[in-house]
Amino acid sequence: MNTAAVKSAPAPLAEPWSPAEFEARLRAVGEERYHDTHPFNLRMHSGDLSRDELRSWIVNRFHYQRHIPVKDALITAKLDTAALRRMWLRRIQDHDGQQDGEGGIERWLRLGEAAGVDRETLLGAGSVLPGVRLAVDGYVNFCRLRPALEAVAASLTELSAPDLMRTRIEAFERHYPWIEADGLAYFRTRVSQGRRDSGEALDLVLSWARTRDDQERAVAALRFKCDVLWSLLDAVDQAGRRGQV
Repeated sequence: MNTAAVKSAPAPLAEPWSPAEFEARLRAVGEERYHDTHPFNLRMHSGDLSRDELRSWIVNRFHYQRHIPVKDALITAKLDTAALRRMWLRRIQDHDGQQDGEGGIERWLRLGEAAGVDRETLLGAGSVLPGVRLAVDGYVNFCRLRPALEAVAASLTELSAPDLMRTRIEAFERHYPWIEADGLAYFRTRVSQGRRDSGEALDLVLSWARTRDDQERAVAALRFKCDVLWSLLDAVDQAGRRGQV
């Protein structure tokens, strides 16, 4: 027997997970790593944030919100059919609106105003924390540089978003009545949008990832996105605890 040939033989390729197991693994990432269990979110939903801490979160989270249509434009450019591009383009319109005064970014600006943060502060971005900038830049660059499968898989944090939005609405209404009710429109809208968006993205990822390598890269992309959201909250939480808000 040629032992050298045996030693150099490539390892057999792992079998792909079944669609059901692959989906379960993707969903498990959100269950284990989504930022709904971050200490800052837990304090927010328990009513334990000061006004300054909540306003700081609104300012810093807006830096993420305003980059959502940017990353979606980068993903749209990777899609190879008109039908897919039209589907993903709707996400940009959801956030940018089809005209001035519409869309998710506008609704976040109104949330800021309802909490006592003026538009100039939000749009100026001068109070955005360095850690938040790094997290958001990392996500945008991921969507710019990685293949469509991984960029779309990273968006699957939307699978967990509707439940978080419902929890957040209830928490704001109960614990932060000083925020005008109209300011919660962003959260209310994202319940249905998140459910729709995550369903579309999940269908794409399940159909595109045909090999175990593809599947593992999709799972890793979703883990990365969860880390982005967690890191963003780390920066806001630590700044608040140091009295830097």
